[in-house]
Amino acid sequence: MGSPKALLMYRGETFLDRLVGVFAARLNPVIVVLGAAEEEVRARTLRAATFVVNGDYAVGQTSSLQCGLRAVPTGAEGILMTLVDRPAVAEATVDALVSAGSSLPLRVPRYQGRRGHPIWFSRALVAEFLALGTEGAASDVVHRHTGETEFLDLDDPGITANVDDPAAYRALVESGL
Repeated sequence: MGSPKALLMYRGETFLDRLVGVFAARLNPVIVVLGAAEEEVRARTLRAATFVVNGDYAVGQTSSLQCGLRAVPTGAEGILMTLVDRPAVAEATVDALVSAGSSLPLRVPRYQGRRGHPIWFSRALVAEFLALGTEGAASDVVHRHTGETEFLDLDDPGITANVDDPAAYRALVESGL
């Protein structure tokens, strides 16, 4: 992208501030894992969060997930996880994910049949995420538990809006999501 995705603007604030705001209105603590451009991102983040630094961020996303999971308080029953390049998620989606009544260990939102983010998972799955090696991905754990997943079909195109390149960023901004 040429600059940290966390600092891209969306709806008048950075991707990171938007996500922290949506999550913090419903959850505590909100843990933000920083890696590349850590000092710049932290300095430009306006909303309060618990920041942890992944010194091994270059290894991949799994190491960042694991870094964040190590910071989750022991009393937390579940974790809501997303990537910073998914800023368009609706507040109602987060509400649905954290308040779903199922006892299943995973909750995954879908929009028009497509899975997206954020995902919620039970504390019982944390050990599996932490056990992933450097070649493993969070999706490995999610796929292992497909039969134990509550899929929430929601009217939120932000669930699937993923900003991986400048064209996707332009499309998001122009979409009016």
